[in-house]
Amino acid sequence: MDGEGDDADELDDDGGELGDERDQNAESVTVEITGLSLYTHHGVSDAEREVGQRLVFDLRLDIGESDATVTDSLDDTVDYAEVCQLVALIAQQRSHRTLERLCSTIADRLLADYELEGVWVKAAKPEPPIALSVDEVSVEVWREAEE
Repeated sequence: MDGEGDDADELDDDGGELGDERDQNAESVTVEITGLSLYTHHGVSDAEREVGQRLVFDLRLDIGESDATVTDSLDDTVDYAEVCQLVALIAQQRSHRTLERLCSTIADRLLADYELEGVWVKAAKPEPPIALSVDEVSVEVWREAEE
């Protein structure tokens, strides 16, 4: 090569253009947050809403392609500390009767505030108010971004 071409004109070992190969091998990034523990006031019973209880959240944010894999810059991805603060704010600012509604509210807000392809939210009650012994009760909501 004469050194005057750009990277897109370079050929790979098979004779194809390198720029084409990069597009075909695009990475998909997922950010996961596990075990975000918050004291909240959600539940069907008055006692759950008044006294409150601990909920544990797990989140999966499907970002899709992210420039951060190349730039190493927080500006090119989702700041998971910021996401945790937002989830805490949503979970603690108002009371919902069902975990389904709470998870749905969180998922909708995350999709509205961040450029995501999809989001999965799980809320678990480690000490559910039932008369039988269970490890936890949880609800999961999955939402894809509207195109």
